[in-house]
Amino acid sequence: MPTETFEFQVEARQLLQLMIHSVYSNKDVFLRELVSNASDALDKLRLEKLRDDTLDADVSDPHIEIDVDKDARTLTVRDNGIGMSYEDVGRLIGTIANSGTAEFLRELREAQDGGGTEGLIGQFGVGFYSGFMVADEVTLLTRRAGEARGTRWTSRGEGTYTLEAVDDAPQGTSVTLHLKPADPENQLHDYTSPWKIKEIIQRYSDFITWPIRMVPEAPATGDADAARPEPETLNSMKALWARPRDEVTDDEYHELYKHIAHDWRDPLETIRLQAEGTFEYQALLFLPEHAPHDLFTRDAKRGVQLYVKRVFIMDDCEALLPPYLRFVKGVVDAADLSLNVSREILQQDRHIEMMRRRLTKKVLSTVKDMMAKDQERYATFWREFGTALKEGLVTDAENRDALLAVASFASTHHDTEPTTLKQYVERMRDGQEDIYYLTGESRQSIENSPHMEAFRERGIEVLLLTDAVDEVWADAVGEYEGKKLRSVAKGRIDLDAEDDDTADGEREKQSEEYAGLLDWMKEQLTEDIKEVRLSSRLTVSPACVVSDAQDLTPALENMYRAMGQEVPRAKRILELNPDHQLVKGLNQAFKEREDRAELAETAELLHGLAVLAEGGQPKEPARFVKLMADRLERVL
Repeated sequence: MPTETFEFQVEARQLLQLMIHSVYSNKDVFLRELVSNASDALDKLRLEKLRDDTLDADVSDPHIEIDVDKDARTLTVRDNGIGMSYEDVGRLIGTIANSGTAEFLRELREAQDGGGTEGLIGQFGVGFYSGFMVADEVTLLTRRAGEARGTRWTSRGEGTYTLEAVDDAPQGTSVTLHLKPADPENQLHDYTSPWKIKEIIQRYSDFITWPIRMVPEAPATGDADAARPEPETLNSMKALWARPRDEVTDDEYHELYKHIAHDWRDPLETIRLQAEGTFEYQALLFLPEHAPHDLFTRDAKRGVQLYVKRVFIMDDCEALLPPYLRFVKGVVDAADLSLNVSREILQQDRHIEMMRRRLTKKVLSTVKDMMAKDQERYATFWREFGTALKEGLVTDAENRDALLAVASFASTHHDTEPTTLKQYVERMRDGQEDIYYLTGESRQSIENSPHMEAFRERGIEVLLLTDAVDEVWADAVGEYEGKKLRSVAKGRIDLDAEDDDTADGEREKQSEEYAGLLDWMKEQLTEDIKEVRLSSRLTVSPACVVSDAQDLTPALENMYRAMGQEVPRAKRILELNPDHQLVKGLNQAFKEREDRAELAETAELLHGLAVLAEGGQPKEPARFVKLMADRLERVL
């Protein structure tokens, strides 16, 4: 097959140019990424051989080899792992099919500190391209295990690459970098130097399961027939999760996290767990400091690495943690599972279910300890992952109390500091029976909502919930410590009853005075509302719309429709403020006029204003604008 030349896709060219032009201050990470890729290839070969013992592949000595040639100024990272086919190379190396690449480029450009961006390479699955930071040309030679022919890929990173089928490729993959001249001022070290390679491997890859070997420099004896030195293993290959805590430094834990999570930052928290007895396993889990870019992407990979007796089984074992803990990274090593376990088997295995329950409780108890002992770190955690954790309030009834104990929310009690439900209950005033909340797009929009007016006037605390999941979990939870969770935008809110029993007489008098107007407005607006009534929650605004206590809110209706679930549109309730001059004038005009055509338009405008005030949109925006313009014209 002849050598073929291809062009990189646009995003790949942009990425290469960013790397080539020294975006990254720490160029050492290229070797970490290439070694990590080689380790993954060996893991995949071991797993493939376990599943298919007829696979024609050599698994007698899995290893990673680093070879340097000072004269040619080349560095080669070689593995005898799963390898790639010709099609694999074209698909995975020649183009960047990763859907997160555009996001990667955006984050890269926005990063102010060049030293803080190197981890983005691995995080976005483009680690192979990091070789262009230190090389003028990169050559990849690979052959997939079980196939006869190999593939050579070559590029100078200038917009094109070549692909060629070859017959003499060994099993696995080798990446040869034709190194740029050393330039210490730009952090470009001499990567043909054995001591530099050892330093990088021991810093980043000491825990890799497979031996990383390098042939040391031969002593300068002048004897051409002298035996070549034996390869030297550069990494310890010790499983950190199996070593006693006092034998492992925090730096070693952090490097393992960075290897697993492809993150350049240290983890926020390290969690160790060792279970003994009828079912033994060890776990080393990490809570990241920042949420990944795909935390709320449906197809994002999640789960921790699963090992069985130190043998890698799978990379993203979803069965070990619930979806709302999908941001947790780490390793779980079980002693009593089959090496041939599959994802389908894991979903049914009772031992896996036991581990899942224990790991979940351990993570939540760690967050609770963080909340009690280090408020700053807890605040970072909740800011990054609180929205995901609140999903568990809907899906995980078993751990709902534990989740509520570590959850915190913005509230009217303080402008910046969040509150827990426990703190809210402790501050509740005498006679208050419910925990009040309101959902919305932002704190500002909620605080300006008409529904808040009576609560603000009476100094009653309200939780301000701005995440989409808040619409769901509050209904699912229902109550906390016997106190009912109530939306201030649903059902009847009678705060006067809590303040003054004599208010009953005043409300009854107003009901009689406005009875005719309320019935007439209900008839005029019957297509959009099911009731018009006087409000006890308004003090400034003329009107607001509310939902019945059992109805879905408009935001929740829209959420279900976005998920493809059709739900009937519920009619709302229009509440009027009997003390507002506009409502008083409307009532007076209703009593005095027989021709009420103009009043019908006023009622329509009043309803539209109420919808707008809660962040909604009138059913016919163009008609609403026309009515408003006509009315303003008459006033002027």
